Amino acid sequence: MSKPTAKRSKPKVRMEKMIERKKTDLRSQSGFTLLEMMSVLVILGVMFSVIIHKFSILSETGYQKAIESGIQELNIRETLTWYDLKISLDGWKNDPDLFKSLDTNLGARYHWNPVAGEVGGSLHFGPKTIALVRNHSTNKSAGSWQ
Repeated sequence: MSKPTAKRSKPKVRMEKMIERKKTDLRSQSGFTLLEMMSVLVILGVMFSVIIHKFSILSETGYQKAIESGIQELNIRETLTWYDLKISLDGWKNDPDLFKSLDTNLGARYHWNPVAGEVGGSLHFGPKTIALVRNHSTNKSAGSWQ
């Protein structure tokens, strides 16, 4: 007679099948590996560092353009005030009178240190500062800021 084969018990067989099924399920799940996640973080870090650098360059350029616009505005105001005095009944008298009539307040974000004077001054906008020299007006031409 042949030897009886050892049969596994049904609960043990079921448990082994369930464990095998779980292993298969875990392998078939899709997701990101740690390497993929780290690669994405490195790429994002490089992108943000480039963006921040570009932003600082744009900010600096913006401050410079604001200073240049302020100087342009001062020259326009100087010329308009000179023409206004020239066509007035009293006419142009002298440069100090013209400067008293000139509005050097360019807005809340601009400030002078200490104040705008007849010879010029330091104009500030944000972190940018420029020393300006004012050329005096004469009977023949308006003054200018440089």
